[in-house]
Amino acid sequence: MAMVLNNIEKLIEKYNNAETTLKEEAQLKAYFLSDDVAPHLEHYKPMFQYFSHSKQERYTKDVPLKTKKTKLYQWISVAAVAVLMLGLIVPKVLGPSEQELRDQEIAMATYEQTMEAFNLISLGLNKGKTQLTNLALVSENIEEGVGQANRLGEFNTITNKILKNK
Repeated sequence: MAMVLNNIEKLIEKYNNAETTLKEEAQLKAYFLSDDVAPHLEHYKPMFQYFSHSKQERYTKDVPLKTKKTKLYQWISVAAVAVLMLGLIVPKVLGPSEQELRDQEIAMATYEQTMEAFNLISLGLNKGKTQLTNLALVSENIEEGVGQANRLGEFNTITNKILKNK
C-alpha cells in the first residue's frame, strides 16, 4: 500500500505540473474514485469526481436555426452598399453646385494672393542677401588692404635699416 501511495503522490506532483500522460491521469482518476483514498489526499477526490461526472454530461436540446433572418440581413447589406455608391456617384454625375463653384473661385483667389505675398517676401529676402554678399566682399577687401599695409610697413622698416647702415 505504501508503494501505491508513493506512486500516487508522484503522479499528483506531475499532474500539478501538467506533465502526466493520459494513462497516468486514468490511474489518478481510478485511485480517487475508489473508497480507499489516503486522508492527506482527500481534498483531491472532489476534483476527480467532478471530472468523471462532467465527462458523462451531454447537451440534448435541439438548436433551432433561423435562416430567414440571414437573408434579410443580406438584403440590408446590399441596400447599404447601394446607398453608399449612389452617395458617391450622384454628386459627380450632376456636377458641382453654384456654391461649390464660388467656394473654388474664392479658394483660388486666396491662393493667388498668398503666392503674391510670398513672392514679395522672397524679393525682399533676395535683396537683403545681395546686400550681405556686398558687405562680405567689402570686408574681405578691407582685410586684404590691411594685410598689404602691414607688408608695406615692414618693407619701410627694412629699407630704413639698410639705408642707416650705409
